[in-house]
Amino acid sequence: MEISGVVDRIIYRNTDNGYTVLSLRTETADGFMTLCGTLPLASAGEQLRAEGTLTYHPKYGQQFAVTFAETLAPSTQLAIENYLSGGTIKGIGPAMARLIVDRFGMDTLQIMQNEPVRLLEVSGIGRKKLAMIIESFNENRSMRDILMALAPYGITVNQAYRMYKTYGDLALAKVQENPYQLIDDIDGIGFMTADAIAQRVAGFETNSAARLFAGIKFALQDARTEYGHTYLPYDKLIIKASGLLCTDQELLSDAVDAMLAEGTLVEQFVGEQRGIFQPFVARMESAIANKLIQLSEPPAANPFWDVAQYEKELGLTLSESQRTAVSRALDAGVMIITGGPGTGKTTIIRCITHAFAGMGMTFALAAPTGRAAKRMTEATGSDAKTIHRLLEYNPQEGFVRNKDNPLVYDLVIVDEMSMVDVPLMHALLNALPRGTRLLMVGDADQLPPVGCGDVLRDCMDSGRLPVIRLTEIFRQAAQSRIITNAHRINQGQMPILSSEDSDFIFEEILPPERILERVRELCVKECGKLGTSEPLMDVQVLAPMKKGMLGVENLNRVLQATLNPAAEDKPEHIFGETIFRQGDKIMQIKNDYKVTWYRQEKNGLMQEGTGVFNGDLGTLYRLDNLNRTLHVLFDDGRLAEYTFTQSDELDLAYCISIHKSQGSEFPTVLLPLAGGPAMLLNRNLLYTAVTRAKAMVYCLGHKDTVARMVRTVQSRRRYTSLSIRLQEV
Repeated sequence: MEISGVVDRIIYRNTDNGYTVLSLRTETADGFMTLCGTLPLASAGEQLRAEGTLTYHPKYGQQFAVTFAETLAPSTQLAIENYLSGGTIKGIGPAMARLIVDRFGMDTLQIMQNEPVRLLEVSGIGRKKLAMIIESFNENRSMRDILMALAPYGITVNQAYRMYKTYGDLALAKVQENPYQLIDDIDGIGFMTADAIAQRVAGFETNSAARLFAGIKFALQDARTEYGHTYLPYDKLIIKASGLLCTDQELLSDAVDAMLAEGTLVEQFVGEQRGIFQPFVARMESAIANKLIQLSEPPAANPFWDVAQYEKELGLTLSESQRTAVSRALDAGVMIITGGPGTGKTTIIRCITHAFAGMGMTFALAAPTGRAAKRMTEATGSDAKTIHRLLEYNPQEGFVRNKDNPLVYDLVIVDEMSMVDVPLMHALLNALPRGTRLLMVGDADQLPPVGCGDVLRDCMDSGRLPVIRLTEIFRQAAQSRIITNAHRINQGQMPILSSEDSDFIFEEILPPERILERVRELCVKECGKLGTSEPLMDVQVLAPMKKGMLGVENLNRVLQATLNPAAEDKPEHIFGETIFRQGDKIMQIKNDYKVTWYRQEKNGLMQEGTGVFNGDLGTLYRLDNLNRTLHVLFDDGRLAEYTFTQSDELDLAYCISIHKSQGSEFPTVLLPLAGGPAMLLNRNLLYTAVTRAKAMVYCLGHKDTVARMVRTVQSRRRYTSLSIRLQEV
């Protein structure tokens, strides 16, 4: 069956796979027909011819399921006007579309394509807007050609867009030349996607060298990005790659040997284990070890350090362990201070920075995330920066501070060290010249970093660097049920669970459906149980897992509907299964060093910078469907702009995973617990969740789940070589 007409509006579109539901204005008696299918190119106002079958949906009624479709040039002035105002071309809305068509009539599209400068004849179009229109019109036309050419290879709209941005007009040639190169060049394309494309490209056999090499490389990359390993033992790499490629292990063994011979892989023994590394990771771990040992050479002793005097000047009374930590840190080249909440780590930092300032020596405070740096500033009274900002990162040059342009400080203090991964540690040490003191502060019992490696634990386990472990909980901190329960969890004891008024409340609820409903109730402003009238800002829901009724994804859907429901004055943008709505709580879920942001400083000046990072939280401040942009106001005051094609960098953040919460602190943590996969329910995870709360933890669910998490110690350590490298230097 065939149907044709003009696209009236796009009802729904999944930009991941191009699935679209649209309303088509036809010449039939009914006037309109709902079409559904893979229609990534269809835009409002376009003439569409489609083939398919009539179906009946129990909820939405009669629909036309499309099997083939093509867009035709608009055949009337009204059709051209509708096409231009459909939101496809930036800078043109309904009013501007009407002015353009009134001026040029049926020649409009020909003029836009061949004589675009004539658009200046239209009132309201200046040179700046003209440039925007031309760029968007040409990009849309080029994208249309590329999408049509790449569609037979099973490439989605988003993937095709990224290929176009990377390769331009060579996109098709690059795909046909070597689909596995897409893994390295195109963000979001992994081995499985490239392998599926390769199956449609002539010349790529199952056991081709290109496929085997790509699969082995991806196995190592996946181990690094998904599990945090910096290498894999030889045997485990062969097994993992064999499962991925469904290929004989002997062939893979030969392929690994060939990659070692050509230098695309590196072999190093980690103790007695034959480890296979990606070359750049091996270089980074070795460089970190060498630099730490170099920096650990004790600086010249300073006879004027007087810890007792610093206590007096600050009005502090340090414990014996704190006094020892301050004294040793003042004279050490490299030192680690670790301890749980309430053990006085911040007091030690205050005392050390006071001593350095008093001696006229310089210091810098840094942390892995913006939220952690902000907390460090508030706690110490000294300015703290993210490590990226300290190293003056920008997307054009990378880290501006490096061995050729080092940081010039007598002391650098890094807090939340448990979050620092191998690449970030390597960048930091690369910028520290010999003679700089380095103090690493963190809680070794929290989860390892999101990125690869386990820097803090490896440094502690090596035995080559001095470590101060703080275990004493101070009187004021001991009055907090949050802190006492955190330490109980860390020691393998059940936390004190009660519903009485305190800063740690547990509510026993068994059915997951009721837990979900209770979470929703607690987050409603009128409830008041969480001690805040602004749940959207003050309450952070944390979950151990992504899937399931009490997983991050479903909790976000429920809480979005509760705290930021749909309304006519709230623009929306659909991306995959996620609805972004103006006013939403948002998280950045991948590092993007190119995003430009602006922030008004206290002096009234506007600061401009680049880079937003995995875990940054904010609010969807403005959503502009006309220009297809999202504006996110992050919690530290940065305002960043994204295009709709960057939507995969953002996610809703009414609920976030416990792992993603590292380095953050929230007034209130709401923690629903009701079972789940054993690997996700462990002591480290519970401990990290509880220690994210500043004023209150409200835990609800099963006591048995809490007990199970306390009993389960995460036994699976990451494959890392830093500890061994430190011992070998």
